[in-house]
Amino acid sequence: MLLLVRPAAFALNAQTAVNNFFQPQTADEDTGAIAVLALAEFDAMVHQLQSAEIDVVVVQDTPEPHTPDSIFPNNWVSFHDDGHVLYPMYAANRRLERKLDVWPSLPDARLKLDLSEEENHGRFLEGTGSLVLDRANRIAYAALSERTHEALVKRWCEVMGYTAVMFSALQTVGNQRLPIYHTNVMMSVGEGFALWCPECIDDASERNTVVQTLRATDKELITISEAQMHAFAGNILQVFNRKGESLMLMSATAEAALQGPALDALRRHGRILACAIPTIEKYGGGSSRCMVAELTAP
Repeated sequence: MLLLVRPAAFALNAQTAVNNFFQPQTADEDTGAIAVLALAEFDAMVHQLQSAEIDVVVVQDTPEPHTPDSIFPNNWVSFHDDGHVLYPMYAANRRLERKLDVWPSLPDARLKLDLSEEENHGRFLEGTGSLVLDRANRIAYAALSERTHEALVKRWCEVMGYTAVMFSALQTVGNQRLPIYHTNVMMSVGEGFALWCPECIDDASERNTVVQTLRATDKELITISEAQMHAFAGNILQVFNRKGESLMLMSATAEAALQGPALDALRRHGRILACAIPTIEKYGGGSSRCMVAELTAP
């Protein structure tokens, strides 16, 4: 089961664009037009999920307070067998997303851990954007950045009973190598596979640690290039429908970028479910995986 938040006024968020290099600095379309396009893409994605017999809970965002990134709920909350976790957000206007009353729509609202107070100390950890979880093996992969604080990764893992695998992940922006804002744009871990971008881990020792950990958990390693990563090919999620069938949720942009060996490898682990969300990707700097919070784990 997946949680999605239907946006009230999706828009380019200038507060996140400062270190999300998948976003433009300015919009080249009318704000109202962007919101309309994004809403149509969202509704079409929900229809695809429902048609694939995936259980979804859709919560409507409210016009006030204005939360341009409410479409990405996985950053402020994650759900686990023994309760949910609330997270500290880098952008001040994203912290307002926690005010959305999603709880009446959810089957269980037990609070396991609340890290949101860390915002007052300038320390952030943005949910399953910052943490790519191997839930079966209780391993959390984390690319450290302004949005993924090392101490909070360690604290989360201690409370949740996970082992942390931390590293630096970089992307080329102009002539610079800069931190990737979220781990889940460069890797995804599912049952039996791990898709990742080794080109983003410049440190050979850190890259080797990730490889060894993934292999020790019997994952088929599926490698993508940095160019594919920039097309959101790493921002995918394995989901299961009511029949127990495995599907690979991704965007149409990612599917096009993955054509070839990587997509063939993913098909060995599930059917491809590709959603066309170009406006959301362009202005939100996130893709299909960012749009869903898992209410039940695989």
